[in-house]
Amino acid sequence: MTDLTRLTIAEAREKLRGKEITASELTEAYVSAIEQANPTFNAYVATTPDKARDMAKASDTRLARGEGGALEGIPLGIKDLFATEGVHTQACSHVLDGFEPRYESTVTANLWADGAVMLGKLNMDEFAMGSSNETSYYGPVVNPWRRSRVQTTVKPTFHDGGSGFVQPGGVEESRSYDNMQLVPGGSSGGSAAAVSAFLCAGATATDTGGSIRQPAAFTGTVGIKPTYGRVSRWGTVAFASSLDQAGPIARDVRDAAILLKSMASVDAKDTTSVDLPVPDYEAAIGKSVKGMKIGIPREYRVDGMPDDIEALWQKGIAWLKDAGAEIVDISLPHTKYALPAYYIVAPAEASSNLARYDGVRYGLRVPGKDIIEMYENTRAAGFGREVKRRIMIGTYVLSAGYYDAYYLQAQKVRTLIKRDFEQAFAAGVDVILTPATPSAAFGIADQDMAADPVKMYLNDIFTVTVNMAGLPGIAVPAGLDGHGLPLGLQLIGRPFDEETLFQTANVIEQAAGRFQPEKWW
Repeated sequence: MTDLTRLTIAEAREKLRGKEITASELTEAYVSAIEQANPTFNAYVATTPDKARDMAKASDTRLARGEGGALEGIPLGIKDLFATEGVHTQACSHVLDGFEPRYESTVTANLWADGAVMLGKLNMDEFAMGSSNETSYYGPVVNPWRRSRVQTTVKPTFHDGGSGFVQPGGVEESRSYDNMQLVPGGSSGGSAAAVSAFLCAGATATDTGGSIRQPAAFTGTVGIKPTYGRVSRWGTVAFASSLDQAGPIARDVRDAAILLKSMASVDAKDTTSVDLPVPDYEAAIGKSVKGMKIGIPREYRVDGMPDDIEALWQKGIAWLKDAGAEIVDISLPHTKYALPAYYIVAPAEASSNLARYDGVRYGLRVPGKDIIEMYENTRAAGFGREVKRRIMIGTYVLSAGYYDAYYLQAQKVRTLIKRDFEQAFAAGVDVILTPATPSAAFGIADQDMAADPVKMYLNDIFTVTVNMAGLPGIAVPAGLDGHGLPLGLQLIGRPFDEETLFQTANVIEQAAGRFQPEKWW
């Protein structure tokens, strides 16, 4: 019997509409998979099997009548950053213990209106602050992929002189895996791991500096960060309001297009929401890229870039060139300032946004002799180490005497970064191709990363420019490194031109093939 969890969203949609399977059967397959595998991966921090069954049953009723939305009966995982009415929503932080909102985020409301089924809430770095999903109050998420090595055995040719029998020799290859647990990336590590391990058909995620694209690259999945303003932020716990943007993580480019179509909308409750029609992104899949100009920014060739990353980038260039695209060398001169500017702007906004968590109205409360001590005790106990670090950085750069020297300067750099992209697109470039990450997935509790937070921050080196400029970017799996771990390429597009990203990403996907971890759990 076919494992229903292995169906893509597009495949499941057709089988549901063709009445080959029911939404209840599909949902039950995922519920069973989660029960079996989640203790291994820690991808879900809260599961909602009863709610999922009720939603699937309602979908079956609509499907039987020939009705239903674009995602009717499709089981999804929801990052713990999205408010879900009456269901655990804690941004994976101790400070929000027990919080269950009485409202629904616009993104999840859109998905439920289209018939999607909620399987539960997915693990993440606390308040989306992290690149490895190790800062979660609920513990790290484990990547379904494992490092491997190829062992080569040379077999000699055997001759039996008496009978004339010849046993040909040759070279035999076998692959062995080590047991090191790897990070799935962050902050949307639970979303990426759950999709990669077949624990949901697709997942919601958010991206402030690469938190959709980096975990997608680490897990062999597809993740798109839409243009700022394309998807409503209402009901999504804020990290850095001018950078945060929600998007999907899916198994392939088509599924990502299907999910983004449902997630995106104009929303009067979000003043940054842009009133533009949402295209049918799926219609872009399969279109030719012949004649398109693909920009290759020379500044993305950073010192110490691994050979695997450089080789993958060259493959991507060759694939698009073979498909008829024109490759253009471009310059984005302010790229080198993006990461330091980002780590001023983002913590500054986080410092402001997280001031509301004080133990007064909801979540954790640690008593004190007066209200000031209660604030101090609650925030000291409620926030993890990385969140405290960023609040301190943000408070410092916003303080008197430093606001002009740091925060305003970073905002000026942000304007220059945005201008670099505008000039490249004005010169006729349609899409920019870069690596998605500077490496493959690394080990949980990696000592180098733990000892030096800056090394962890460098995981965002290829992705933060997109958020600083408010542009759309997509990560698509494109190959494996020498240890058999997935690597991704990133495509950056014009504002509100996600269609061209899907069109181009599909060409890379078709050339590279698809990547799935070998099941060991």
